[in-house]
Amino acid sequence: MTNSINSSMRLYAETVRAAGSLRTEHRVPVGCALFPGELVRPPRAWVARQYDLQRWTEMPRGGHFAAMEAPELLVADVRAFFAQLR
Repeated sequence: MTNSINSSMRLYAETVRAAGSLRTEHRVPVGCALFPGELVRPPRAWVARQYDLQRWTEMPRGGHFAAMEAPELLVADVRAFFAQLR
């Protein structure tokens, strides 16, 4: 409730200090849903290098608060991701 970005960035700063980097390799299946109103849109190649990328969906609408802005799109994509893992 500080009305600044500092409190939200604290977690990232502490993680980097503790681990030396935010870069790690992940071996669990990952799905990525990109919403056009999001602030950061990583290139697919970057995500695939870091994660076991199984699903990549570019959404037609929504943004940073996708669960509130386009819940039906988000839920459908999550369901489709887990259905392919069965």
